[in-house]
Amino acid sequence: MLLCPPSELFCVLTCVSSKCSTGEAAANRRSKVTSERVALLVLSGLLAAAAIVIYRLCEFVQFYSCSCNLKMIKQHTDEPCQKCEEGWELHGGKCYYFSNKPSSWNQSREECVHHGGDLVKIDSREEQSFLVERLRNKMNESEDKFWIGLTDSEEEGRWLWADGSELNTSLTFWNLQEPDNWNGTNGENPDGEDCVRMGEKGGADDLKCWFDQSCNNPHKLLCEKAAQTGRYVCNCSL
Repeated sequence: MLLCPPSELFCVLTCVSSKCSTGEAAANRRSKVTSERVALLVLSGLLAAAAIVIYRLCEFVQFYSCSCNLKMIKQHTDEPCQKCEEGWELHGGKCYYFSNKPSSWNQSREECVHHGGDLVKIDSREEQSFLVERLRNKMNESEDKFWIGLTDSEEEGRWLWADGSELNTSLTFWNLQEPDNWNGTNGENPDGEDCVRMGEKGGADDLKCWFDQSCNNPHKLLCEKAAQTGRYVCNCSL
């Protein structure tokens, strides 16, 4: 049995249906806003967690790297490190200085001494080989040679190094027909050639590139001194 006419029933049902749609839409909007907020909060939390993880990983990597370096250093505590001052080159426990300023042999030696060293003394074939190659790269032309610490100015034919030690005759690198103690075409070198320069721009056969020369002629210089010794140090900042 119907309690109201069909038209009234339709009207009631329509009204109820309309109210329900409006309520569901509002509920859906509230639900959507809440879901978006939750998603943003979750995303923010994940980003914060990721940032913390990355920071901790960076700390771990730095700590591990430093720990590895410390272990490596501890394994070599009995092996001192060697270094040279700025502008000097390290090789075989010595520091070498190549000057581009030409000067006489005596002036060149004074400059080397001023810097705590002396004109180079060649003690081995290996050292000669190293210097020959370095000079090839530093010379601009064939006569662009370098003074070394060898002279017979005290006694002709008795070659001494700058430190006073005698030249080992089994370890010499004279170029062909050197030393010749040449007095010059017109005798311009009455004292002959009592100092030694070295270098061959195009390379030297069997490393033989020593030439005696007048000590007064200007040439570039080649200094040497002992390398500084120390211990390895690990600096870590986390």
